[in-house]
Amino acid sequence: MRAPRLFIISVLTFIPALALAAETEWQRYVIPSTGTSVDMPVSIFTSDAGAPEGGGTGRRFFTEDRRADLTVQSVPNPANDSPATFLAKMRPPAGIIYKRITSDFFVVSSIRNDRIWYNRCNRGNGTLDCVLINYPAAEKRQWDSVVTRISRTLS
Repeated sequence: MRAPRLFIISVLTFIPALALAAETEWQRYVIPSTGTSVDMPVSIFTSDAGAPEGGGTGRRFFTEDRRADLTVQSVPNPANDSPATFLAKMRPPAGIIYKRITSDFFVVSSIRNDRIWYNRCNRGNGTLDCVLINYPAAEKRQWDSVVTRISRTLS
Protein backbone atom coordinates (compact mmCIF):
# COMPACT_ATOMS: atom_id res chain seq x y z
CA MET A 1 0.00 0.00 0.00
CA ARG A 2 2.83 2.44 0.76
CA ALA A 3 4.52 1.96 -2.62
CA PRO A 4 1.66 3.53 -4.65
CA ARG A 5 1.51 6.48 -2.25
CA LEU A 6 5.26 7.09 -2.65
CA PHE A 7 4.86 6.81 -6.41
CA ILE A 8 2.10 9.43 -6.42
CA ILE A 9 4.17 11.79 -4.28
CA SER A 10 7.21 11.40 -6.55
CA VAL A 11 5.07 11.97 -9.67
CA LEU A 12 3.49 15.08 -8.16
CA THR A 13 6.89 16.57 -7.35
CA PHE A 14 7.98 15.90 -10.94
CA ILE A 15 4.99 17.71 -12.49
CA PRO A 16 6.41 21.24 -11.88
CA ALA A 17 9.57 20.20 -13.73
CA LEU A 18 7.51 19.14 -16.73
CA ALA A 19 5.49 22.35 -16.61
CA LEU A 20 8.60 24.51 -16.39
CA ALA A 21 10.24 22.82 -19.37
CA ALA A 22 7.28 21.95 -21.59
CA GLU A 23 5.28 25.18 -21.47
CA THR A 24 8.16 27.61 -21.66
CA GLU A 25 7.96 30.39 -24.26
CA TRP A 26 11.36 31.76 -25.28
CA GLN A 27 12.29 35.06 -26.88
CA ARG A 28 15.62 36.65 -27.72
CA TYR A 29 16.39 39.54 -25.37
CA VAL A 30 18.88 42.14 -26.63
CA ILE A 31 20.52 45.00 -24.73
CA PRO A 32 20.31 47.69 -27.44
CA SER A 33 23.38 49.70 -26.38
CA THR A 34 25.79 46.74 -26.41
CA GLY A 35 24.16 44.09 -28.59
CA THR A 36 24.40 41.55 -25.76
CA SER A 37 21.69 38.96 -26.30
CA VAL A 38 20.31 35.81 -24.74
CA ASP A 39 17.36 33.44 -25.09
CA MET A 40 15.01 34.34 -22.27
CA PRO A 41 12.07 32.28 -20.98
CA VAL A 42 9.45 35.06 -21.05
CA SER A 43 6.73 32.75 -19.77
CA ILE A 44 8.80 32.19 -16.59
CA PHE A 45 10.34 35.62 -16.03
CA THR A 46 7.21 37.73 -16.46
CA SER A 47 7.98 40.81 -14.34
CA ASP A 48 10.41 43.49 -15.52
CA ALA A 49 12.22 44.79 -12.43
CA GLY A 50 14.14 47.53 -14.21
CA ALA A 51 17.85 48.25 -14.40
CA PRO A 52 20.31 45.78 -12.86
CA GLU A 53 21.79 46.43 -9.44
CA GLY A 54 25.42 47.48 -9.23
CA GLY A 55 25.87 49.24 -12.55
CA GLY A 56 26.12 48.19 -16.12
CA THR A 57 23.31 48.16 -18.64
CA GLY A 58 20.57 45.60 -19.04
CA ARG A 59 17.43 44.43 -17.27
CA ARG A 60 16.38 42.38 -14.29
CA PHE A 61 13.35 40.10 -14.40
CA PHE A 62 11.40 38.13 -11.78
CA THR A 63 9.01 35.22 -11.83
CA GLU A 64 5.46 36.27 -10.98
CA ASP A 65 5.84 34.92 -7.42
CA ARG A 66 9.36 36.45 -7.15
CA ARG A 67 10.89 33.09 -6.20
CA ALA A 68 13.45 33.41 -9.00
CA ASP A 69 15.14 36.22 -10.89
CA LEU A 70 17.22 36.73 -14.02
CA THR A 71 19.55 39.63 -14.78
CA VAL A 72 20.94 40.21 -18.26
CA GLN A 73 23.73 42.74 -18.03
CA SER A 74 26.71 44.27 -19.83
CA VAL A 75 29.37 45.44 -17.41
CA PRO A 76 32.10 47.84 -18.55
CA ASN A 77 35.52 46.23 -18.90
CA PRO A 78 37.66 49.17 -20.08
CA ALA A 79 40.93 47.41 -19.21
CA ASN A 80 39.79 44.41 -21.32
CA ASP A 81 40.52 42.14 -18.35
CA SER A 82 40.42 38.42 -18.96
CA PRO A 83 37.43 36.61 -17.45
CA ALA A 84 39.76 35.26 -14.71
CA THR A 85 41.06 38.72 -13.81
CA PHE A 86 37.59 40.26 -13.94
CA LEU A 87 36.22 37.54 -11.67
CA ALA A 88 39.07 38.04 -9.19
CA LYS A 89 38.34 41.79 -9.09
CA MET A 90 34.65 41.06 -8.43
CA ARG A 91 35.63 39.15 -5.33
CA PRO A 92 32.82 36.57 -5.48
CA PRO A 93 31.51 35.20 -2.19
CA ALA A 94 33.27 32.31 -0.51
CA GLY A 95 31.91 28.81 -0.89
CA ILE A 96 31.63 28.62 -4.66
CA ILE A 97 30.47 25.12 -5.56
CA TYR A 98 31.02 25.31 -9.33
CA LYS A 99 33.59 27.40 -11.20
CA ARG A 100 34.74 27.26 -14.80
CA ILE A 101 37.02 29.86 -16.33
CA THR A 102 38.21 30.04 -19.94
CA SER A 103 39.76 32.83 -21.99
CA ASP A 104 36.25 33.70 -23.26
CA PHE A 105 33.99 33.36 -20.21
CA PHE A 106 33.59 32.41 -16.58
CA VAL A 107 30.80 30.63 -14.73
CA VAL A 108 30.40 30.52 -10.97
CA SER A 109 27.60 29.06 -8.91
CA SER A 110 26.77 28.26 -5.32
CA ILE A 111 23.98 28.10 -2.76
CA ARG A 112 23.13 30.93 -0.38
CA ASN A 113 20.02 31.10 1.83
CA ASP A 114 18.54 27.97 0.21
CA ARG A 115 18.83 29.59 -3.22
CA ILE A 116 21.15 28.70 -6.06
CA TRP A 117 22.90 31.64 -7.65
CA TYR A 118 24.43 31.22 -11.06
CA ASN A 119 26.58 33.78 -12.84
CA ARG A 120 28.02 33.52 -16.36
CA CYS A 121 29.95 36.33 -18.03
CA ASN A 122 31.27 36.28 -21.59
CA ARG A 123 34.09 38.53 -22.68
CA GLY A 124 32.72 41.20 -25.01
CA ASN A 125 34.20 44.18 -26.78
CA GLY A 126 35.04 46.39 -23.80
CA THR A 127 32.40 44.66 -21.67
CA LEU A 128 31.63 41.47 -19.88
CA ASP A 129 28.20 40.27 -20.92
CA CYS A 130 26.50 38.44 -18.08
CA VAL A 131 23.48 36.49 -16.95
CA LEU A 132 22.78 36.11 -13.25
CA ILE A 133 20.09 33.67 -12.18
CA ASN A 134 18.78 32.97 -8.67
CA TYR A 135 16.26 30.25 -7.90
CA PRO A 136 15.23 27.91 -5.06
CA ALA A 137 17.78 25.15 -4.42
CA ALA A 138 14.93 22.72 -3.81
CA GLU A 139 13.89 23.23 -7.46
CA LYS A 140 17.33 22.57 -8.98
CA ARG A 141 16.23 19.75 -11.30
CA GLN A 142 13.32 21.79 -12.61
CA TRP A 143 15.64 24.71 -13.41
CA ASP A 144 18.61 22.80 -14.91
CA SER A 145 17.46 22.88 -18.54
CA VAL A 146 16.30 26.50 -18.29
CA VAL A 147 19.61 27.67 -16.83
CA THR A 148 21.56 25.65 -19.40
CA ARG A 149 19.71 27.18 -22.34
CA ILE A 150 20.04 30.72 -20.99
CA SER A 151 23.75 30.20 -20.37
CA ARG A 152 24.54 28.64 -23.74
CA THR A 153 22.71 31.32 -25.72
CA LEU A 154 24.43 34.31 -24.13
CA SER A 155 26.33 36.26 -26.77
